[in-house]
Amino acid sequence: MSEVLARPGPEAPPRADRAELFAFVTDADSIATLRAGLDECGPRDFEIRRAGIGEATAMLKKMPTPRTMIVDISGEEQPLSALDRLSEVVEPDVRVLLLGDRGDANFYRQVTRGLGVLEYLHKPLQRDMVARYFSPLVSRQATLPLPVHGGRVVSVTGVRGGVGASTLATNLAWHFGVEAARHTILADADLQRGTCAMLLGAATGSGLRTALEKPERVDRLFVERTAQAVRDRLHILAAEEKLLEQPGYAEGAAHRLLLELRNRYNFVIVDLPFTTAAMHRDMMMLAHHRALVMEPTLACVRDMLRLLALPNGPMQPGRPLIVLNRCDRRGLLTRRQVEDALALKIDIAVPDMTKLVGNAATLGEAAIRAGGPFRRAVLELAQEIALLRTAPSAAVDPVMGKRRFWSRAMAPARVR
Repeated sequence: MSEVLARPGPEAPPRADRAELFAFVTDADSIATLRAGLDECGPRDFEIRRAGIGEATAMLKKMPTPRTMIVDISGEEQPLSALDRLSEVVEPDVRVLLLGDRGDANFYRQVTRGLGVLEYLHKPLQRDMVARYFSPLVSRQATLPLPVHGGRVVSVTGVRGGVGASTLATNLAWHFGVEAARHTILADADLQRGTCAMLLGAATGSGLRTALEKPERVDRLFVERTAQAVRDRLHILAAEEKLLEQPGYAEGAAHRLLLELRNRYNFVIVDLPFTTAAMHRDMMMLAHHRALVMEPTLACVRDMLRLLALPNGPMQPGRPLIVLNRCDRRGLLTRRQVEDALALKIDIAVPDMTKLVGNAATLGEAAIRAGGPFRRAVLELAQEIALLRTAPSAAVDPVMGKRRFWSRAMAPARVR
């Protein structure tokens, strides 16, 4: 078939019989993740059917074509042929998002550049993956300005003091830097306590304060000289400034520092206390991912709601990850009660492992090394953060609909 894209034109007025969004997904886990990822921007009444592409084709013969459609091609031996058959029963202006179990770049190019699929995601899905790559297309808004080069910045913030955010940030950095062997730096944004350095038995220094007060001095050489090595691929940047001194902050210093750290490391984990300080606000807005840590108490629920109400940064696709620490501690709220109070699902639940975490802190070791439920929770958090895209997407204007999914399928076949 010839590869001809339909010319862009004005959007047709919506018809009342066409659903705004309809999804066909093959497994329950992907359905739950898809709902969570689209919850904030998608139509509130969109429907998801548990079905593959064959069943979707049969159903769409008997129903109006939705304006946007999510289709799962997992398990299909000949997915391109299945997509051709589907194209024969739907209207040509449908906007298609694809899920599947094929991870090769050639397949991605075939469906996006050849068939005009708006986006393709490889399973298993992650909520943040769906929010980042599907949500802007579903809501017909411009895609987020995500830089191509550089590492990812993750901020870990406790909604109140003492909820375990520093412990989780430290163990998350240990996993990425030591176990996954990715170049990782842990930055402790509390310049007067240096908790993360203590948890890893590492040294503090004055480099972080210098970087925030005199950003013109920050370059790759500065980073390499000031970051303290914990392991070959895990470094830390922390300080213990005097409690009666208030370190200064130059405008734009956080941006300059994080830019240099991203040029050097795959992951930048920031233990970020929430205060009204300009430095902390800037770091929170510049992160790619925000994880908010709470305990199952009424005070934490209140503060979590306040932090969730803050606007997203330009590279943050949806709401922050909600981490419930010490979720099974007796005498506190249950997970169900916390979710009801927040009117949101908890993303990561960390069991109460006070003795394990306390012993690890005393020894200056990462608690994740001991294994067990705490380790599993940290790995689940790491999986949510370290999402991988199958391939860079071609430019798409979701408002004007410049890509038409079925243009190739509808074109006349060439004689060979």
